[in-house]
Amino acid sequence: MKHSHLHQQHTQLGATFGEITGWEMPVHYGDLAAEHRAVRETVGIADLSHRGKLRVTGEDRVKWLQSVISNDILPLQPGQGRYSSFLTHKGKMLTYFRLYIQSDAVMVEDVGEIGEATFQALRKFLLYGTKAKMENCAESWGLLLVSGPKTAQVIQSAFGVDVTDLKPVDFVTAQIGGQQALVLRTEETGAVDIEILLPTNSLVTAWTSAMQAGAKFGIRAIGTQTREALRMEAGLPKAGPDLNEEIVPPEANLEGKAFSLNKGCYPGQEVVARMDTYGNVRRKLVGLVLADPVIPPHGAKLYSGDREVGWISSAVHSPQLDKIIAFGFPLRDFSAAGTELTVECDGSRHQATIHALPFYTRP
Repeated sequence: MKHSHLHQQHTQLGATFGEITGWEMPVHYGDLAAEHRAVRETVGIADLSHRGKLRVTGEDRVKWLQSVISNDILPLQPGQGRYSSFLTHKGKMLTYFRLYIQSDAVMVEDVGEIGEATFQALRKFLLYGTKAKMENCAESWGLLLVSGPKTAQVIQSAFGVDVTDLKPVDFVTAQIGGQQALVLRTEETGAVDIEILLPTNSLVTAWTSAMQAGAKFGIRAIGTQTREALRMEAGLPKAGPDLNEEIVPPEANLEGKAFSLNKGCYPGQEVVARMDTYGNVRRKLVGLVLADPVIPPHGAKLYSGDREVGWISSAVHSPQLDKIIAFGFPLRDFSAAGTELTVECDGSRHQATIHALPFYTRP
């Protein structure tokens, strides 16, 4: 089992650990309600070092990526980022990630917990003779997330960086622990989300600085359980449970975010373009609120009457709503807000009402 360089810090904070793609990471720190409240009201910090991270270098790096991923990165300048996906030839989502353009490299960060999936998928397309090199940074680079209304103050105090006007998926650089770090504006919880991507030997320095700067706001460490509730309340699907080979990007409401209809060819482009032209998306990602306190597993079937109409991709207890919320993929005709469906769990059916996404919008 792999460990973050912050494992000792998590242990000292009383973390309960669980396994994610071969890493032992904090599930919670003993008080889920306090973790959730910190992000919604003040500030929280999370270790995302288990996330898939790649660094692409070489003079063909942008040209090569442009030819295989679903979004258009040619217009981007250093300091800018973009979401994209990598599709099968049938348009299905193999992976979903954010790219960050530097002057000498492109950094890639998975959106979700899918281990080395992006690295393994892309490397098959890195053909001999292409002047690009791809480095798997999963263990050599660390990743922190600082979230909440007080995030900008904490980042300014800890790292001397002003992020108040930073647009989502854009970034600035900072020197942390003698290393150059990327300070990224991301979308993880529905709060102000800033990530710090940096070599692992500066991770403890970055964590300690952020904790000290956030102490006056009551900063709390956040585990995977609370992060899952926060990202679902914010209506954010992720690679793995929600975005996978069962899904085509338009079905997940990713128009204008994860794929381009105007750039040249890429794997799966024809399928995506055809869906846009004819409007024949078969399914739609929706939010659901369950009437009963039962958390359905991934893949639980959705029914309208006795007709099976889709499945649940993620579900969690929402502290914000104090109800079980879920993401699901029903057939398009059953995707309108207010539609009543049932979810099958352990042989019994439970009422679920489709809810417009997001469940929560910050004030």
